[in-house]
Amino acid sequence: MKKRVRALGPLVITVSSTVVLCGSTLLAWGEAHDLVTARAERETTDATLLGIYNPGRAGFALRTASVASSFRIQTVSVTPGSSIALRVSNAPSRARFDLIVDAGTLSRPKDRSWTWRAPDKSALYRVWVIRTDVPDTIVVNAFVTVPTDRLDGEYLNGYRIGRYPKPPRPIYRHPEGFIEVTPQNLDVWVSPHFQLRQFVCKQRSGYPKYVVLEPTILNKLEIILERFNAAGYHANSFKVLSGYRTPHYNQAIGNVALSRHVWGAAADIFVDEDGEDYMDDINGDGRRDISDIRVLYDIANELATEADYQVFVGGLGTYGANSRHGPYLHVDVRGRRVRWWR
Repeated sequence: MKKRVRALGPLVITVSSTVVLCGSTLLAWGEAHDLVTARAERETTDATLLGIYNPGRAGFALRTASVASSFRIQTVSVTPGSSIALRVSNAPSRARFDLIVDAGTLSRPKDRSWTWRAPDKSALYRVWVIRTDVPDTIVVNAFVTVPTDRLDGEYLNGYRIGRYPKPPRPIYRHPEGFIEVTPQNLDVWVSPHFQLRQFVCKQRSGYPKYVVLEPTILNKLEIILERFNAAGYHANSFKVLSGYRTPHYNQAIGNVALSRHVWGAAADIFVDEDGEDYMDDINGDGRRDISDIRVLYDIANELATEADYQVFVGGLGTYGANSRHGPYLHVDVRGRRVRWWR
C-alpha cells in the first residue's frame, strides 16, 4: 500500500514500505536512498571535478538545534534513542515540504517542523527534507553516536580517547557520544565540500576510529569557502591539516588542554588546489608563505561583523611554516571573538 508521493524534479518517487517507484523504474528502498542523496551531492561534487565552485545551497534553510543552514548537505550527531527538532525557515509562504527518514520515528507537531527520534543502534542514518512544489532537497547525515558511557577507562572499542578535562564553562562539557568511523563511511560528505575523513584525528590506530564533529564548524568552513570564492579566488575545498583531536592525541602533541579541536569545533586549514599538500600561492607574489594565509584570514575575519554569522564566532589564528607543515589558518567556534598571529 502506498504511503506517500514525492516529486523530485523529473522523477516522481512513490514510497512504500519496501520499494520506491522512480518514473517507470522500480527500486529497492535502499537504492532510492542512494538516488535521492546522490542528487544533493552531485550538484557540488560534479562541479568540483570540473574545477567549478558551487556553494551547494538550497532555496530554503533548515534549523537543527541552534543552527539554521541552507547548505544542501548537513550533519548532526545524536545519541541513541534521543530526539532532534528540525524546522524549515527562509522559504516562500507557498512552498510545501515533507520529510523522509530511513529509520527512527517521526512526528510532525506543526507545519514545516518535525521531531525525529533516533534509532537505538549507533550508525549513520539519513533524513531528507524535500520541497514538494519545486525540486529542492536538503539531506541531513544523522550520525547516531556511540555513547560516552561506553568508554572503558580511556578506550572506546580499543581506540584511545583519553580523558576530557573538567569543564570550566558549558562549551567544554564532555561529549555525549562519538561518531564511529569505519572504512565504509570515511568518504561521506558531511557538508557540500568536506568529507568525514578530513576531520579524523591523526593518531595512529586501526578501525573503528571515533570523532566528535560540531555542525557549527562545518557551516563556518563552508561560509568562509563561499566568501573566498566570491572574492575572486578559487578553491573547491580547504585542506584540513587538523580537525578533531582526542584528548590523548592533543596532550601527546603538547597542545593546550582546552583546545577546541578536542570538542570537534576547530579546524586548521589551507588552500591546496594543486594537490601538493602545501598552501597555494593565492596572492600571486610567487611565494607560498604566511602572506597567503593572511589573505584567507582577512576574508574570514570580515565575516565576524555580520549579524547572521554571530553563532559561528570564535577563534581565528595564523601560523607560519615549520619543518613539519606549511602555513595554515586555525578556525574555531567558541562563542567569543579571539584573534592571534604566529
